[in-house]
Amino acid sequence: MATVSALALSLAALPSYPAMAQQSASVAPDMPSLSLERALARAAEVDPALPGGEARARAGDAAVRQADVRPNPTLGLMVENLPTLGGGNIIDRTETTLSYEQRFERGGDRPARVNLVRGEAAMVRAEDAIRRLDRLEQVQRAWADALAAQAELEIARERLDLAERFHTEVQRRVNMARDPLFAGARAEAELAQAQIDFDQAGIQARLARATLGRFWIGAPDFSLDPADFEDTRAAREVAGPVSEIDLAVLSAQRDVSRARVRVEQARAMPDATVSVGVRHFWEGQDLGLVVGGSIPLGRFDRNEGAIARARFEGIAAEADMTALRQDREREIARLQVLLASRALEARRIAEETLPQAERAVTLVRQGFARGGFTYNDVISAQTALLATRARRVAVLKQFHIDRARLDRLTGAHAPLLGLEIRS
Repeated sequence: MATVSALALSLAALPSYPAMAQQSASVAPDMPSLSLERALARAAEVDPALPGGEARARAGDAAVRQADVRPNPTLGLMVENLPTLGGGNIIDRTETTLSYEQRFERGGDRPARVNLVRGEAAMVRAEDAIRRLDRLEQVQRAWADALAAQAELEIARERLDLAERFHTEVQRRVNMARDPLFAGARAEAELAQAQIDFDQAGIQARLARATLGRFWIGAPDFSLDPADFEDTRAAREVAGPVSEIDLAVLSAQRDVSRARVRVEQARAMPDATVSVGVRHFWEGQDLGLVVGGSIPLGRFDRNEGAIARARFEGIAAEADMTALRQDREREIARLQVLLASRALEARRIAEETLPQAERAVTLVRQGFARGGFTYNDVISAQTALLATRARRVAVLKQFHIDRARLDRLTGAHAPLLGLEIRS
């Protein structure tokens, strides 16, 4: 809520966007350009969940130490032959036994218990690693959103410039009585709408930058290079296999299930309890040595259900790992094709469609100035040009979003977090 309030206040304090556009021309060159690698590094340095992950890791280490502790002995005191009320001397007839009792774990309880807790600690670490990679994917998507918002702002600025020039031309023709008055009114309406769209695009661009900056709890004191948005070289890179980091949780679950099998098997073997003590007879002041022991009989409860459950959980985790690996490999292959397709579409729009749309606008405007085209022809040509530019921005934005997902599946940013990639 504090973040939302801060963003709302910052947006409320924005100047009008024509003024802000003029300010950006002088401020932007002084701001350092924020590349994707720098954005990811800054977000990784100030991850607010890092203390929680470290605390959970230490809790796992403490659990391992505790699991390696043997059962505590028992010191007992027993007083026998207490007389009833009025039954004589209480001291002479009393027998007192002081005993020391120790339970011995049989079947490897302690090593099995330690392995189980270590597996659970490894699962916690794997979940934390996946969470950190997911956060970097969010940062990469926010970076792409900010670049796309900046490109959309440029389109809105171009639309506003076209609307201003066209409004001037239409007003000149109206003043010369070459066009009716409604043409001027319509041009004014188009100009007003273009101004509104430009203001809204500016707010969205500012909001996207602020959202990106909040990942490292800082002000958006950076600039974004439009060349990064145009860069589609990632489509030519061969994607790596599925990162084992994504499978680490299921792998840890499998190891925990196997360790739990050994724990349940050890529990099936009953523990023995041995006691030794000294008995004191007050009458005669004699001492006697008392030795005893006990072991449960495995007649009814042999822990077979718990053992079977742990085994089946391990089989399920193994099957889930296989299914997840296949799903991720299929998704990586799909994203690789999509990246190549979107890069090709963006290039063809820039090289084939956009030049033709720009030429059409130029020809229609020249013809309109000579009286050869109508107002609707000019509007249609300009709308087609802006729609083509918007289509290319949408394609490039989706390209970077797909790239963020591909980088996440292959663990491309794992070295930035100090994580080991195994595939």
